[in-house]
Amino acid sequence: MKPRTIIGIIFIVASLLKMATLWGIIHWSWFESMSEGPWAMYFCIFILLCVGVHLIIDSYRRDPDQWLQRPLPIGEDGKRICCSVHYGGDEYVYHGETFHGARLDAFCGGLRLDLREANITEDEEIDIHTFCGGIEIIVPTTINVEVKSQSFIGGVGNHAKGNANGTSPTLHVIASNFLGGVDIKN
Repeated sequence: MKPRTIIGIIFIVASLLKMATLWGIIHWSWFESMSEGPWAMYFCIFILLCVGVHLIIDSYRRDPDQWLQRPLPIGEDGKRICCSVHYGGDEYVYHGETFHGARLDAFCGGLRLDLREANITEDEEIDIHTFCGGIEIIVPTTINVEVKSQSFIGGVGNHAKGNANGTSPTLHVIASNFLGGVDIKN
């Protein structure tokens, strides 16, 4: 466990103990003497909880090893990849292979597709479905990205800078999100 995670857990436990003391569930005289008023204490408890949760989430978000790097899952047609993740995080990286489209599914998890070194010579399509999950696509600057999305409490963020050249291939992203999102960037 990371030190940041341990500190976050300590903050959360301290705030819960203080709340139990205020509500009379636990009777610790030394812990009860540290209150200046119930509303001030509830505010302090709220701050401790927020800081603790933020530290725990931030410790996992900044961890580069949170993504399991997997080999490219080539589909039945021998070209298009099919990636599906449930309750976790997977990363698929192209290292010079030719990209022929993808089907990406994220159910309560995250998926990262790195196409910066992929060989994209013609228009391709990525079909995305998310439910309580997220997908991050990193594309090269030499291609254009076109997005079509149907989202319910979610969305697609297209931050990729495309090539103004009209002869560049286009990556067509078709996304269907339910409580999930897609981030496209260079």
